[in-house]
Amino acid sequence: MNTIWWVRRDMRLHDNAALHAASRAGALVPVFVLDEQVLRSRYHRNATRRIEFMTDGLGALDAELRALGSRLIIREGRADDVLSAVAAEVQAVEVFAAGDVTPFGRLQEARVRRRVALSLVTGIGIRPSGVVSKPDGSGYSVFGAFRRAWLSTPLPDPIAPPTQLPAVPDGILGIDVVAAPVRGFPAGETEALRRLDEFTIERIDGYPKERDRPDLDSTAALSPYLKFGMLSSRLAAKRAVERGSEDERGGASRWLDELLWREFYMDVVYRRPEVLREEFNPRLRRIHWVNATDDIEAWKAGRTGFPFVDAGMRQLLHTGWMHNRARMVTASFLVKNLLCDWRIGEQWFMDQLLDGDPPSNNGGWQWVAGTGTDAAPYFRVFNPVLQGRRFDPTGEYVRRWVPELAAISGRDIHEPWKLSAESRAGYPPPIVDIAESRRRMMAAYAEARSRNAAMQLASAP
Repeated sequence: MNTIWWVRRDMRLHDNAALHAASRAGALVPVFVLDEQVLRSRYHRNATRRIEFMTDGLGALDAELRALGSRLIIREGRADDVLSAVAAEVQAVEVFAAGDVTPFGRLQEARVRRRVALSLVTGIGIRPSGVVSKPDGSGYSVFGAFRRAWLSTPLPDPIAPPTQLPAVPDGILGIDVVAAPVRGFPAGETEALRRLDEFTIERIDGYPKERDRPDLDSTAALSPYLKFGMLSSRLAAKRAVERGSEDERGGASRWLDELLWREFYMDVVYRRPEVLREEFNPRLRRIHWVNATDDIEAWKAGRTGFPFVDAGMRQLLHTGWMHNRARMVTASFLVKNLLCDWRIGEQWFMDQLLDGDPPSNNGGWQWVAGTGTDAAPYFRVFNPVLQGRRFDPTGEYVRRWVPELAAISGRDIHEPWKLSAESRAGYPPPIVDIAESRRRMMAAYAEARSRNAAMQLASAP
């Protein structure tokens, strides 16, 4: 009896529930679908670098499968068309896959289920979305409560990788993909596991003190691998638990929290998919955004005149990744200081990030904007000068990504407009006044809150 392992965002052999279930049910055929609707969607149509990273990862997975006697079949088309065709060719009785949480992913699953027998298992997250619930069955909107509920249940052990797999029947054809390695992030399971070992063995103890320092090599930088499932999030969580202690401020506990934020945002999207289109908090919908084109373009290019912001944006442009502290500061600057719709930044990050993932990206942007679940207070603004001084105290991060300011030493680098034009070497002046922009933001948010409250009262029975 043949089965199909529909490879989705679980591009690995270790701790793979779909692979395990398919292999137990019969002789499996691994299939990855380059779904044209996914590639044309707003989330992926401009994400060239992320697609290259995925493609490189598919090549790595194929090599690992071939080493075990199997191979990866890659085809283009709609998932339901491709999987039903392959099922007919190999006489497969069932398709096994990791369940998705996004609206389109779930639509894909519904379409496939109408054509072939489909069994969904956990694999994208650590636990199935929708399982961690309040006593009444509803979801959590505060991370702390979600975390406590999540940690109250023991973590299952990861599944061992297979040591041998059956050969794919002859004559089952797929397309060849051309690997396009992304600088700084070699794709694939082997690299993901190497990075996990390096971080959890060598650097995790210093994580609480250094994790907010983009000038230091202090984070795991595993998010692109978690995005595509080249690394099992359950294995990562298990490693954190094994390295942890009773001290919730320890490195392992703090890193586990970052993994749980990812779980939290997936659960929110699973239960409330509308957050991908609108503010979670109805009191802060329909804000009157300025959305000045010149400001947006300066922000995208890393030419705002605020070095810490520009360093983050240029790191993103050059590498497809950005340190988390810089993500918060750059997002706050766009939304709060430039008064631009958070959806503009959310889309730009999805275009650029190797780890661009709708739930986490949306959750992060709404958190900064103050419009989301468990959001920071709407009036909180990350001052880019103070943030730079605190988290890039020597200016090393700025000098790395803003070479115009390389000759400026120490904290002066965070306020270059106070120095001579010669020392700025063509670096632009600030495009906004921080204090005035905060006042403008506060007024816009207050007006939206008042208007939405009045609308709510008017519609009440």
